[in-house]
Parts: sequence; structure tokens; C-alpha cells
Amino acid sequence: MDTPDAFPTTLQEAILFFADPAHCLNFMVSLRWPDGVTCPRRGSQEVRFIKTRRLWECKARHAKRQFSAKVGTIFEDSPIPLAKWFAAIWLIANCKNGISSYELARDINVTQKTAWFLLHRIRLAMQTGTFERLSGTVEIDETFIGGAARFMHKSVKARKITGTGGAGKTVVMGVLERGKAPKKSRVQATVLPNTKRANLQGEVRTRVEPGSEVHTDEYVGYRGLDDEYAHEVVRHAADEYVRGHVTTNGIENFWTLLKRTIKGTYTNCEPFHLHRYLAEQTFRFNERGLKDGERFLHVAMQVIGRRLTYAQLTGNNQEPAPT
Repeated sequence: MDTPDAFPTTLQEAILFFADPAHCLNFMVSLRWPDGVTCPRRGSQEVRFIKTRRLWECKARHAKRQFSAKVGTIFEDSPIPLAKWFAAIWLIANCKNGISSYELARDINVTQKTAWFLLHRIRLAMQTGTFERLSGTVEIDETFIGGAARFMHKSVKARKITGTGGAGKTVVMGVLERGKAPKKSRVQATVLPNTKRANLQGEVRTRVEPGSEVHTDEYVGYRGLDDEYAHEVVRHAADEYVRGHVTTNGIENFWTLLKRTIKGTYTNCEPFHLHRYLAEQTFRFNERGLKDGERFLHVAMQVIGRRLTYAQLTGNNQEPAPT
């Protein structure tokens, strides 16, 4: 998308730029309708702009003739001004360790509940929307997300912790493709029901091109990948972390960034919502080579055609499947 020379490059510039409602509206129009405004129900360009209400009206007679630039985006049905939405997108896209709903609520003057809902809708826009297999040299590992047993109340610990290791925690699997200059490493992460071989290897075969070189630890769930991949194993039990170019340090570094965000900023992530926090962290990791304004634009261009209602977010309705 072509952007004007005056388009902001810093948070301060973004706040000043989007403080003008005309800039917000023009920016949304350039995202939604680069070839001219069209009716979202009929696809007709025979529309007129109602300046007093900042809405368009389709000239054809049908239900819901009037529509705004928010229709068909994550902003739909939101009374929050676009200026606050864009400030929130800028913050979550560029704050390395994320931003909590309490902090965002103070920053843009909304309630914490509104900020929480707003952030989850932006995380939906951060999901890739497309699926591309990784290739070359790929590191694979899994981790467990959840509260430490030593910090739990006795009754909570008895209910949640029924075994050892990762019992009571959520399994997350990560796949990292190593980059070669100037290309940077990129990662994909997903929530799994457990660490059984069928689940782990199913994800590997879905996400990694056959013939790639894959590096894992010695966990038995990865045994059997040799038929499609050049499988190298790092034996952590023998205090081996690097053997030549064979290592899983890259994906383990991503786990460090993820857990720093979850433990330090969000403090608690319910398993039901975890896939959206993964989308947020993988987005920032994969787009770390971009400038702040470019990351903002990347998210803004993905707000179209996505919808997350409060009922879906709170589990009262089915949410769109993560990609």
C-alpha cells in the first residue's frame, strides 16, 4: 500500500497524525477501497458520502444501505474512535513485551474490559491468514505454558496438578526456520492437546517441507521423522546443546521471549485464549526487521475481513479457527 510522505514513523507522530478524524477515515478508505468505495452488501460503487455522519449510503434500495469504514473489519460495531484503535495497534505491534489491558486502558482512556476486548481483536488481525511451509534448516521444540505449582493455593494445586513435569499446563509446539542474511529466522507456534507422537509429528509434517533438515531434542515423540527429513538430535540429557550447526537454541530463544511476555506483562493466559497470544508474539518475532510504522501498516492491512465478537471471545459462541 502506498503511504503519504507524512505518514508517522514514531508513536508520537502517529498520535498526532490520527488525532485528525479525516486522516483516520482516509487511511481506512485507502485500506478498504483502494479502487473506490463500494457497498459491502451489493458491491456497487453507486454510493454517496453523508458528511455529517461520516457514513456512505448505497443508492440501490436494500437493507442496511448505510455503512461505515469499520464494516467488515475488526472494528465493526465498536464505538471506540479509530484514533484510539490505531494507537492500540501501534502499541501492541511495537512493544517488544506486549502491553497489558490495564496499561492500554490508561493510555487511551477506556475501561480495562474494553481494552482487553480491543487487544484480542487486534491479535486476531496478527494471525498470518495464510499457511506457508518452512524449509531449509528447521528447529523444533515444545514447551509448557501455565502457572508454577509452587505459587498455587493448595486447593488449586490439587485440582490442576495431577502428575509431574508439564501436568496441568498447556502444550505449545514451535517450529523455527533459520534465516540466512539478509533473511531473518521465522517461527510458527501452535497449541497442542498433548505431546503424543501423532500430534507432534503431524504438526511437523504439516508445517515443514519434506527433505528439510530438522533439529530436535531427544524426546521420543520425534522418533520416526527420518523417512521424510534429515533428522538431527541434540542430546540435552548428556549436557549437549550445540554440536556443530546442530542446535535448538533458536526456538528456545523464542520460548524465552514468549514467557517473558506472558509472565512479565500478561501474568496469566487462559488456555482458551493462548493461541491469540502466540499470534501476537510470532508476529513481532517474524516482523522484527521492520520499522515501527511498517509493522503498524502490516497489522492494519490485516484488519479487513476478520471479526471477533465478545460472545466468541468469552466462549459463549464459536470463535473463528486460528490459522
